[in-house]
Amino acid sequence: MTARPTRGLETNPSNSEFAPNELIPNTPLAASLISFILGGIFSLGAATYFLDVNKWWWCTSQLGFFLAAWAAFHWGEFAVTAGWNRDKCSIDSFLLDNGWLYHAAHGCALTEYILTLYFRPSWKTFPYYSFIGVLLVIVGQTLRSSAMIHASTNFSHQVQFRKAVDHTLVTSGVYAWFRHPSYAGFFYWGLGTQLVLQNPICFLLYAALLWRFFSRRIRAEEYALIKFFGDDYKQYRKAVGTRIPFIP
Repeated sequence: MTARPTRGLETNPSNSEFAPNELIPNTPLAASLISFILGGIFSLGAATYFLDVNKWWWCTSQLGFFLAAWAAFHWGEFAVTAGWNRDKCSIDSFLLDNGWLYHAAHGCALTEYILTLYFRPSWKTFPYYSFIGVLLVIVGQTLRSSAMIHASTNFSHQVQFRKAVDHTLVTSGVYAWFRHPSYAGFFYWGLGTQLVLQNPICFLLYAALLWRFFSRRIRAEEYALIKFFGDDYKQYRKAVGTRIPFIP
């Protein structure tokens, strides 16, 4: 009799250090349900964007793209982790439990867009800005997912302060051009979403909050990486920048 495969549909990380916080049940059922919901949001958003429905005043291609990009980002985080970093994969890999400030920022973005669209619709009629935003979102998403795939098991959604046995310094691929490509990718993804929505206030808010978050996170992460890899990381840091403004 053939032995049944182990961990075929499990969502439990093999390392207890990456155990989920259990705010969302860590089960295959929850993972499939979340994927179904995100897929539905993506489909509706993409249809609204490409078909330019405009059946209701708020049903715009800009809003459709934002919703599709948001859903694709969260599904992609789980999918890439499940495909290339399975031992760290759990329900938390969707990054839906990303802290109140993350959800508040998206809520502010939607509020600014809807209010401006209702009271000053002419302020949302500059397609050039939305076009640049779409490009930034696509580039940012591609950069982040590529970084996660290329780093594979060396990537973690959490900053690690203890070196794993198989942890190696990745300097090739996208890491030869960006020192923290996953951070740079999300930074430009976030700014791109606000250009798509043509939200001047939230564009500045996103820029300030994301810069502050990543500058602090990079500082903490690089403290650990220097401890892990010593002069090798110091030389790499000198040679490759973050490509995030004002974060060398």
